[in-house]
Amino acid sequence: VLIAVGFTLSFSVGRLINLAYGIYIMLGGYTYYTLSQVLELSKALSLLGAIAVGIIFAIITYFSIVKRLLSNPIAVEISTLILAVVMQAVIILIYSPAPRAIWPIVSGISRVHDVIISWNIVFAMITSWVVLGALLVFVRKTLVGRAILAVSMDPKGALLSGIDPERINILTWALSGALGALAGVFFATYTQLDPTMWVSPLITAVAVVIIGGIGSIMGSLVAAHIV
Repeated sequence: VLIAVGFTLSFSVGRLINLAYGIYIMLGGYTYYTLSQVLELSKALSLLGAIAVGIIFAIITYFSIVKRLLSNPIAVEISTLILAVVMQAVIILIYSPAPRAIWPIVSGISRVHDVIISWNIVFAMITSWVVLGALLVFVRKTLVGRAILAVSMDPKGALLSGIDPERINILTWALSGALGALAGVFFATYTQLDPTMWVSPLITAVAVVIIGGIGSIMGSLVAAHIV
């Protein structure tokens, strides 16, 4: 759900498909691994560091590629896909192509009858719901959130109302990067790290966005749970 909503945010405002979105997921996982297991920082700091890297890379993507090609959606798709492939190669050069295990954020399991429940996945679920709930409140109840909705519905009308679409674009891309990186940490802790881990979540996100209605945050929430 985090993956799908993060992907939907940037699309709903800019009407652009960001095929580099999976890289935020991968960078989130690798950053958390580096900070927590290589540099041995606390899990909380490592998680915040992963989110920060996702935000920074998303903003860099916007300014270096998207802003220059706003009028050409196809060029944005091709350029962001190329960026994703390049970043995959960079990760291979730095970390090698070998998969890596990443420690769970919350260790331990419980058994309910014959079902084993991982506390790490429970933590991921609860955190995701809290984050998504906060996002919905932000979008629906704050002036900035309503400005996001306004730009997603009618960019020209929002501009005439005094809203700066570029600022809203930057904000939504930053939020998209944060959600992607956070999802990447959770995803990596119950699968594994490897340089191609960005592909599968991206494909799932595209499917969820189509099922839920392109650009609809609530639709993505429902569709992601169904998937």
